Amino acid sequence: MYESRFMDYVIGLSRKAIDQPGTQPFGAILVKNGEIVGEGLNHELVHHDPTAHGEIEAIRDACRRLATTALNDCDLYAIGEPCPMCTVAIRLAGVRHVFYGATHNDALEAYQCLADTPYADIGVEALRVEASVPVDQRSIPYSQHSATACAEVYFEWSDDMQKKLGLAP
Repeated sequence: MYESRFMDYVIGLSRKAIDQPGTQPFGAILVKNGEIVGEGLNHELVHHDPTAHGEIEAIRDACRRLATTALNDCDLYAIGEPCPMCTVAIRLAGVRHVFYGATHNDALEAYQCLADTPYADIGVEALRVEASVPVDQRSIPYSQHSATACAEVYFEWSDDMQKKLGLAP
């Protein structure tokens, strides 16, 4: 259930980032049973990590604090609509509900004046298209090599996990 106090917290967290060098005002938190269990800001530039978006930083923080990768009893509050990469991470973590404030269009409008800087918009619509097309139609070339040997590693791991979990015949 949505609680405005958590969105207020995210807004304040994001505002603080404006004065932190290398940090961008994209904040997010994870809430479990009425308590904040993870928080994050966009640290892409300061960490030299293009995946260090606020939502992913919050997921990492919550997973460390809770010693789990399953956040299915947590809600995520974000300053803005999560990008495709963050949406995938949210889904993988099993987050129960996402509450956000600003839209991608709001971000695009705010970022227009920063087009030729490291702070330029990431092109959310282009990312959505890129992620949805087959590998051979993506803008960056992908090529497959050593397919059988690589797949064997997956199956070795799967067999090992089945034994460890008592699922093997």
